Amino acid sequence: MARPETWLKVTPKGLFCAPGDFYVDPHSAVERAIITHGHADHARPGHGKVLATAETLAINALRMGEKSAREAQALAYGETIRIGEVDVRLAPAGHVLGSAQVVMEYAGQRVVVSGDYKRRTDPTCTAFDVVPCDVFITEATFALPVFRHPEDTGEIAKLLASVDRNSDRAHVVGVYALGKAQRVMALLRQAGYDRPFYVHGALQPLSALYGDFGIELGDLRSVTPENKGTLAGEIVLAPPGATSDRWSRGLPEPLVAFASGWMRIRQRARQRSVELPMILSDHADWDELTATIEEVDAGEVWITHGRDDALAHYAETRGIRARALSMIGYEEEDE
Repeated sequence: MARPETWLKVTPKGLFCAPGDFYVDPHSAVERAIITHGHADHARPGHGKVLATAETLAINALRMGEKSAREAQALAYGETIRIGEVDVRLAPAGHVLGSAQVVMEYAGQRVVVSGDYKRRTDPTCTAFDVVPCDVFITEATFALPVFRHPEDTGEIAKLLASVDRNSDRAHVVGVYALGKAQRVMALLRQAGYDRPFYVHGALQPLSALYGDFGIELGDLRSVTPENKGTLAGEIVLAPPGATSDRWSRGLPEPLVAFASGWMRIRQRARQRSVELPMILSDHADWDELTATIEEVDAGEVWITHGRDDALAHYAETRGIRARALSMIGYEEEDE
């Protein structure tokens, strides 16, 4: 039985599976790649052949056009194909629309690459699927005990209460364009908010794509120079950088909110001049990371990026071999 470290290697281009001759989320252009999801730190341009879910391929095509891949192949969750000598399937990761874990079986071993993932219920993507395995390759973005994310409903309720209290101000919510924007809108709809959302132009194309895959977000309207001054009492969604630059000028007394797991750290909120921090993350928190390690029942855990020391220590206290891959290129801010 070939141990996974003999056929899965960390290279300058990323994680390489030798018997399948493919990379998972490579950092630069390669001939064959499997992409876990559409965020720019995992999905890069210039690859030859790309395998991913149909949703991720659509996101990549929207973001990168023809540069997303020379040849694209969609694989549905649960469908198995053979690449070289490796059986490969994709399992839901619960991170954003189309996000997947890569399940590889070779020489009697099953290895799961989680990609980025979360364990919370999200109306905009398929929930994380626990896949028992021999080696679990996990992220560790929020792998410190201080990161215990509150319930989503409470964070959404904070925003709605502020809108009620401050009807003379526009609430400008900083959200990343892929995943966080659509999730915040869907959670607000679930909470009963039925007014239009006013959105920055950068959020429109991806939000429309979610609609193409059956994720309805309701009435979305563009923010324009003509309507900016009329948005008191409304919820405006924009990329984080736009909440405090000149784009937001002209909005009525903007009250800046920011939806991110990093809002647990007060200094980050202050640095961004955030008046209403919303602790909403598309990544697993400490309890969810450690629970997942227990549930997949792997003998080994490899950690791609993030707070690897703490998670490796936790695994080792449970008798699980742990290895920090210290992979570069994966961003923590785009969460």
